[in-house]
Amino acid sequence: MKYQLAIFDLDGTILNTLQDLADSVNYALSLNGFPKRTVEEVCRFVGNGIGKLIQRAVPAESTEEQTQKVFEDFKEYYRHHYADVTQEYSGITPLFEKLHRCGIKIAVVSNKADFAVQSLCKDFFDGQIDYCVGERENVRRKPAPDSVNEVMHTLHISKENTVYIGDSDVDINTAKNAQIDCISVSWGFRDTAFLNEHGASVIVNNTEELYRTIMT
Repeated sequence: MKYQLAIFDLDGTILNTLQDLADSVNYALSLNGFPKRTVEEVCRFVGNGIGKLIQRAVPAESTEEQTQKVFEDFKEYYRHHYADVTQEYSGITPLFEKLHRCGIKIAVVSNKADFAVQSLCKDFFDGQIDYCVGERENVRRKPAPDSVNEVMHTLHISKENTVYIGDSDVDINTAKNAQIDCISVSWGFRDTAFLNEHGASVIVNNTEELYRTIMT
């Protein structure tokens, strides 16, 4: 068995958080007199952290002060509504259970705000995740490898024995920058064509395929 550690992205990989993100974005936009965004638009905007999400969501002519106000309003609202309709993707909990039975450690590295990552991992996967981190001050977010390196160092597992699993180009580049293997999933916020265009080496379509690929 090659892998001793499986590091997962969160949004679009283990949890479908899109509707709660869209609702929170639109709450903050409306509060500041800006037009709302569709769920499809928000889906395109996610992946590089909530700061970038808000920069993409506000109108192009927005000032830095206006953008910051929307950002603060989003954070405050999302802090209380991060899991109103968020759901685990099918098969994730059984996958985690099988990996643990095989002695494989599980971690989460996300560009979502750290408070939300910690809360969501506890709410949905309490006791199943060995280490989880989100976006924090003074730590470069993905695709920089900083948080992935932190996880490997903390859990004392080498790059050769680690695999990163995600649904986006950001995740592909994160694994590349960390010099670890990557498995892309097709059920998230980016489709198979997009993943192929952005250099995916392995794409799986369900958690059974993912388990077999990790265990190969």
